[in-house]
Amino acid sequence: MEILKIIEPKTSKVPIIISVPHAGTFIPEDIKSKMNPELSDKLDDTDWFIDKLYGFATDLGITIIIANYSRWVVDLNRNPENKPLYNDGRVITDVVTVTDFNGNQIYKDNYIPDSEEVSRRVELYHKPYHEKLDELLQQTKAEFGKVLLFDAHSIRKSVPGIRSEDFPDLILGDNDETSASSKLIKTTTDSLQNKGYDFSHNHPFKGGYITRSFGKPEENIHALQLEMCKTNYMDGSEMNYDETNVERIQVVLKDMFLKLIEAIDKV
Repeated sequence: MEILKIIEPKTSKVPIIISVPHAGTFIPEDIKSKMNPELSDKLDDTDWFIDKLYGFATDLGITIIIANYSRWVVDLNRNPENKPLYNDGRVITDVVTVTDFNGNQIYKDNYIPDSEEVSRRVELYHKPYHEKLDELLQQTKAEFGKVLLFDAHSIRKSVPGIRSEDFPDLILGDNDETSASSKLIKTTTDSLQNKGYDFSHNHPFKGGYITRSFGKPEENIHALQLEMCKTNYMDGSEMNYDETNVERIQVVLKDMFLKLIEAIDKV
């Protein structure tokens, strides 16, 4: 299984790259055999179909990079040295997690991957994705003088392990307005607000490791994370792709990207 796949733009390339680190579902058999089958056959923390949702973006000239491996093999949006993203008491899964977001044990018989196994997975799966993403960003910056990384995620409407109340529909993260220029942040915020979806900025998510590590606006590399509830594009069970919901949210997303393409030209 390839670590990742890249979908090239179908029209003239623009300086935006969409990263989809959590839609992958592949788990090598040596790892899956150690997992609780009730969880590993369900993969509830997967950003189901988020790559399909953003598939329209290649028609706008945007490049997409998608991870093929499950986040339960290795989490590409976590610090490889396990430095926590938040310190507010919420459940924070590690780069190689042993629980899902609600604290359920992923592995059988209390198995915990040791430091050697964690390092092996980081080297095999985490590092190549980040190296390829960096390569894409540097190539695009060399071509255009600037580049925007848009990290695309989704989450269940309710995850009690993270917080007791439901999540807003759309959560824009930019590491407290440090990972992208103010112009790009304002463009995105204006595009997502007042469109029929509950919107939040940097709360309860302000961008994960990808956004924080790659976003260097002073070097003309900008990064934004959009977390969205699965109910935006799936049905009420949050398991099935829903074309009616998809059509509605894609109108908002397409308008946002068209405005970002225009705005980044002026950054």
